[in-house]
Amino acid sequence: MEEELQLNVPLLRRRVPNLTSAARTAGLRAATVSNLCTGKIPVGRAEVRTLVALAALAGCSLDELIIRGSGMRMIETGIKALDLLAPVVRGGTVGFVARPNMGQLVLLAEFMHRMNKRGYTTIFWDPGTDAPGISHVKDQSEYVLATRDDIYKQIVKLREERDILLGVDRSTVLSGELFSLKESLKEAGARPITVALVDMAYAVADDSAAEAYGPLDTLWRFDSDLISRGIYPAIDPITSTSTISEGNYLDAAHLALQQRARKLLRRYRELRLIVTTHGLDKITDSDSQLYRRGERLESYLAQPFYVSEPYTNKAGEWLSLYETLEDVKRILDGELDETEASELFFKGKLVVRT
Repeated sequence: MEEELQLNVPLLRRRVPNLTSAARTAGLRAATVSNLCTGKIPVGRAEVRTLVALAALAGCSLDELIIRGSGMRMIETGIKALDLLAPVVRGGTVGFVARPNMGQLVLLAEFMHRMNKRGYTTIFWDPGTDAPGISHVKDQSEYVLATRDDIYKQIVKLREERDILLGVDRSTVLSGELFSLKESLKEAGARPITVALVDMAYAVADDSAAEAYGPLDTLWRFDSDLISRGIYPAIDPITSTSTISEGNYLDAAHLALQQRARKLLRRYRELRLIVTTHGLDKITDSDSQLYRRGERLESYLAQPFYVSEPYTNKAGEWLSLYETLEDVKRILDGELDETEASELFFKGKLVVRT
């Protein structure tokens, strides 16, 4: 089955840094290579000569280039903090844990917008409330439907052609309707359905997400400290997690950088209280260096959203996973130690100075 094949994009990006130019030189269409890397063209539908050429460019075998099996795959959102620290599992459930005014519906609207750009079908299960921000979610959803039966029919109709992103409120968990929908769709087969689960009643405590939502593949926990300092998306980099980071599902280079970034940000947060209260001179030189790097990484992970452009006057930014990992490595390795954190704040890809 073509769904059991995927391109080893991290390997390809590492070995062929300027992939677009290299593909053209090899006689391949840049658009075809891009669509294969993003999943718009399934590997099973690619021409053999294209795959052979890509393997030759990467200096690897076809077995190394093509990942076989039905293991977990991440969905790139183009949002740095999420793709680095808590990736979305394709066909899994993402739980948003937030208190009021933390931006969970803004993030859901942005998620919908970005998946629309990637060719997903986006469906919002309208809970019939007028929660602040819900209109933005509806505006970014391809379909807004109110009943389980309507959603089932729409998914069955479209699922052969495209992956589905379904946005739902926790009320569908409490009523049992989400479980019923998932059970009925098991028999429908075809392409995966990824569920984004929010709590518009804000009743989910920070430590009870699994009990309140049921099994989650990705957890995005919103952080009030980041919000107080105007850092968005306000996703806690320490406690936001993804099952794709466990086992052998994540590329080794990605996993290593994720662990390094999380370790740095954890130490940075431990030092913030001391620095904020007493100043940098109260910590050791080595801790001071870690603090500054953590400050830079935290600033770098702030990112403009497309749906917020009218309010921020900043154009939305999309970064590929490769670009994000490349930039994060530069920060962690100290290449940006002479750069002020403010220069990295709320921007996209780092500009390499020559």
